[in-house]
Amino acid sequence: MAAGTDYILDGLIREGIDHIFMVPGGLIDPFLPALGRFPQIRPIVATQEGGAAYMADGYARASGKFGVALGIGGPGLGNMVTAMATALTDSSRMMVLSGEVALAMEGLGQFQDASAETFNDPILAAPVTRFSTSVDSIANLNHLFRRALMEMAGPPSGPVHLSLPHEALVGEIAVAHEPIDRALWHSHAIDRAMALRALLPLADEKPARIAILAGAGVEHAGAAQRLVALAERFSIPVATTLRAKGVMPEDHPMALGVFGYAGTRHATQALLGSDLELLIVLGSGLNERDTMHWSTRLVPRLGLISVNLSPKVLAQETGAGHAVVGDAGAFIELMFEPQIVASLEAGRTDRAAWHAGIRSGPRLYDTENLDSTAVPIHPTRIVGALRKALPRDGILLVDSGAHRAFAGHYFDSYMPRTYISATNLGPMGWGIPASIGAACARPGTRVALVTGDGCMQMHGIDIAVAARYGLPVTFVVLNNSALGNVWLRAHKLGPVPAELTSIPDHDWASFARGLGLAAATVRDPDEIEPALALAMAEAGPFLIDFKTEKNCPTPVYDYSAEVQRWSYHE
Repeated sequence: MAAGTDYILDGLIREGIDHIFMVPGGLIDPFLPALGRFPQIRPIVATQEGGAAYMADGYARASGKFGVALGIGGPGLGNMVTAMATALTDSSRMMVLSGEVALAMEGLGQFQDASAETFNDPILAAPVTRFSTSVDSIANLNHLFRRALMEMAGPPSGPVHLSLPHEALVGEIAVAHEPIDRALWHSHAIDRAMALRALLPLADEKPARIAILAGAGVEHAGAAQRLVALAERFSIPVATTLRAKGVMPEDHPMALGVFGYAGTRHATQALLGSDLELLIVLGSGLNERDTMHWSTRLVPRLGLISVNLSPKVLAQETGAGHAVVGDAGAFIELMFEPQIVASLEAGRTDRAAWHAGIRSGPRLYDTENLDSTAVPIHPTRIVGALRKALPRDGILLVDSGAHRAFAGHYFDSYMPRTYISATNLGPMGWGIPASIGAACARPGTRVALVTGDGCMQMHGIDIAVAARYGLPVTFVVLNNSALGNVWLRAHKLGPVPAELTSIPDHDWASFARGLGLAAATVRDPDEIEPALALAMAEAGPFLIDFKTEKNCPTPVYDYSAEVQRWSYHE
């Protein structure tokens, strides 16, 4: 027999989880001594429950497993709502555990009661999770814990929530969790008939000008290496979505770079060019940013084949006969079958020449800014220097703001799960705690975060957690005294909008030192590389407060042009 807390912690360990991110509170007191009984799982105490959940999200994205956040119900769970919504929109696997009052006390006015008799925490979490329920009996703990794991696995994958009344924590349970079969965590199945029907244009017309747009589904499938092999064998150029940046090494000869928001010129020319014959989309939801704002020019002659585990996504964006329900990795394997190989080989020479023509032109915009000597510092100069300073296998997280565009455009990524950003919901400050979770997930790997002063105002206090646990995170703060992207729009509307989107020039380096971090302030471009070298040599966290220019156009020119072209009436 074991207490409910022990069942849960043992179950998490059996599933390969070695960290739990939490904020202690009365409703989860039974977990505190229980954590002492399970040294295999390291508790990381966050400054606020929202930060704990963002840490769990970062842990999940960097590890490929799932993250776990623990806090009280009511106000604690309320603080985690945005984090759950962020994980939901990016299909990130996260388990949120919240404590609740004893069943016998529900609705009697007990402090922080958020049970079904008051707010009903499971209902609060339901819209932002794949599954949310209350374990209202210790007898239900085993099967509801297992169901939560499988709902989290998907498809589609995403966060889940279990509300745990006092009885579920201290009651005794006779069974132990049996780990979920690894084969069930991600379906590698595919509707073969649908796939072959969609590939008929290859067999019938043998098009030469084919391109691939790789989305997060390639990362989820663990198919990055096979994607590279496919591109190399048949000279197929590959673009990625911003969310999937890194699944195709961006210095590979067949890499086009990111398509969509902050994308490269090569990707835009290949995918929106009138000579593209067939586009194969692997595991992208085809949202606004992945489609260059639903560009009306994204219309290859033979159509767009879209592969996704979600029929709902396919029905929304894909034409008849071109949708394939299935795993991106399984589809890649189908393309190596003899009847498809012959078609791909037939167009290889012409395809290579077409791709060479695209690559002969410039890849990026405004590359002169990589060497800018301007003061205040141009953000591009910092991003370029950071790419050189961070090891090839280092992990970069990118927060929400104008810096997202600079990092997406100028920072090359070379492998999956080394460029991490909350691309769909994009809450400001997410990256600060998420980088801490990533550092916990990948010990021994250098982690860096590009964030802004607006983000620091929201979650800057979480850097204290990195200091407490000695985590090797380099916090790169692009401090432009403004809400960057918002200011770029608003200052054109007059002095009041400009003032409302401006921020006082806070001394973030002193703030960091006060919380136990090593830190530096950089105002001169010549100081960028030495400061980054110091940060990379530091055993623990390091924050650099870069004083940057705010009036710098972001490299989203192609995207902005398509926004101007688009009308929902068409």
